[in-house]
Amino acid sequence: MKFIAHFARILVGIEFIFSGFVKVVDPYGTGLKLQEYFEVFAQDLPIAKGFFEALAHQSQSISLIFCASELILGVALLVNYRMKITSWLVLLLMSFFTFLTFYSAYFNKVTDCGCFGDFLKLKPWHSFYKDVISLAIIVLFFSYRKKFKAIKFSGIATLLAVVFAFGIGLFGLRYLPILDFLPYAIGKSIPDQMKPTGVKPIFNYVFLDKKNNTEIESKEYLMDTLQYKYVSSSILNEEATKPKITDYAISDTSGNDFTQESFSNKKLLITFKKVEGIDKKQSNELRNLVSVGNKLEIKSMLLTSMIFEEFDDFQKKNKLDAPYYSIDEKVLKTIARTNPCAILLENGIVKGKWSIHNLPSESELKDIIKK
Repeated sequence: MKFIAHFARILVGIEFIFSGFVKVVDPYGTGLKLQEYFEVFAQDLPIAKGFFEALAHQSQSISLIFCASELILGVALLVNYRMKITSWLVLLLMSFFTFLTFYSAYFNKVTDCGCFGDFLKLKPWHSFYKDVISLAIIVLFFSYRKKFKAIKFSGIATLLAVVFAFGIGLFGLRYLPILDFLPYAIGKSIPDQMKPTGVKPIFNYVFLDKKNNTEIESKEYLMDTLQYKYVSSSILNEEATKPKITDYAISDTSGNDFTQESFSNKKLLITFKKVEGIDKKQSNELRNLVSVGNKLEIKSMLLTSMIFEEFDDFQKKNKLDAPYYSIDEKVLKTIARTNPCAILLENGIVKGKWSIHNLPSESELKDIIKK
């Protein structure tokens, strides 16, 4: 039994490290998911509305702590670091995750739990079943928590995990994720991902058997209308047939569509979720970036989800010599994790992405467009 407990400990440790890592590289994305949960709880539990709204405003900080903690606890499990405390923390954290995924699945409130960030999307019930299995495995080694002995340098290994987890998390929040699992990552073609995948849909038909007066399911369309009456149908592999990008759209102040225009030649997209917090130094850097782009024959496009009148004041005040366009706020958060963010496109292919804290120089842009 002790061997099984050790195996269970290692298995959960690996799961926590993997799950924590793919989330902590992009804590902003996990923060959006937590914000969605908090907003749902605020609506469903009016008595605690103020509390959950406050949590929603702090979702990014909470996300960083949760994601980093998951990775750190995974390492602590592998090296047996303070297993009495670690086992309790792992049990409590997984119990919390199980509650979230059950709530998401049962009430159909949050369709993606974000268990593995944007690396892997799981359906709500699949996420819940995964967490139940993980919880059962945790219980296997939890009863042996007092018998595990820490390996040599377990404290140092756990400390390094703390530095690593919070380091890459803070880097992702200030700059951009070191690994980008989104369809707008460097090297990916946006227009190609807006096309149908080419995967043939697998239908599941429901017919009424007139002879028996019962409903039957079939993978094929039954042509015998004398015996069968068509009732409904669904696509079993619907997610696989959908384009990876379905909501990317850009329009000008008059509502004219500029989506395809953003894919022609070289474009420098500069995104703005908001303009609060952008100081004079950063404004100068953005203005210089637009100027450098014009010099290199790279047309700049300012993309924002803000009200045009509000953004117009910002553009004129900071003398950004580039037209601005509207884009959906949710899409903007997916494209750009930081604010503002610069994205270089060449015929719709993402060639480079930078946060406001590490905007490219003229020489860097030249090197990229030469490739």
